[in-house]
This record gives sequence, C-alpha cells and structure tokens, in this order.
Amino acid sequence: MHHPLAEALSALPHGPEFRFLDELTMLEPGQAGTGRYRLRPDAPFLRGHFPGQPLMPGVLLIEAAAQLAGTVAQSDPRQPPLPGLKLAAVRNAKFLDAVRPGDELVIQAQILGRIGRLIQAVASASVAERLVLRVELTLSGD
Repeated sequence: MHHPLAEALSALPHGPEFRFLDELTMLEPGQAGTGRYRLRPDAPFLRGHFPGQPLMPGVLLIEAAAQLAGTVAQSDPRQPPLPGLKLAAVRNAKFLDAVRPGDELVIQAQILGRIGRLIQAVASASVAERLVLRVELTLSGD
C-alpha cells in the first residue's frame, strides 16, 4: 500500500527532469503542506547559473513552491482534481537569500481559497531555517 504523502506527490504531472520536490513531509489535504528539495550539485542548470558561483534560479524556487501548492490543492478530498493545473500568476515574490548546491529547501504552501478553476496560495521556502523565498501564487485548471 502506498504512503499517502508519496501518493499525493505522485500526482504531480512533471517529469523527473523538472521536479523540484523530492518528498512531501506534511499534508493537510486541500489546505497546507510541507516538502523538501535538495539542490544537487550536478543539476544541469547550475552550469550556466552561474559558472563558478552556482545558484538556484529564482524562477525555479517559485516553480518548487508552485509544485507543492498544486500537490496540496489536488489532494483536497472535497474537490475533484483540476485537469491541467498550471501556474497562472505570481505576485509579491521576494528572494531573501541564495540557494546553493547541496542546500536542502524546506518548502511550505497554504491554499488561501478557490474560485472555480482558480486556486490562490501562499508559499515560502527556507534553507536551514533561513527564509529564502516568499510568494503568492495563482494556479489555474483547464
């Protein structure tokens, strides 16, 4: 039998090359969740961002947060999963510190509300309890 956290994570449509969530560590279905992602030193995008001083791109931090928010939203037992759920809007994104190879991100997302096929969420990410990202997200289904 599958573990419910692993099962919720397996619903992500992204292929392994574009998955920025290694594991789900807490899930309140449809409400909130916490996940982890370790930035591997051999991640291909690090070679160009930036040579000699590799950093995780801010857009990928936002993507990790959106993947978690989508996982939380799609796990809501009161709502059928939305087909084709995608990131539709990003607001008030703040990058507070760099994420370097070997760092482990702890990502948190909370669903604020749903209106039809739109889902509002707020998310943050930390490395060693140091906040590195705060962002508001809108996800949209087909």
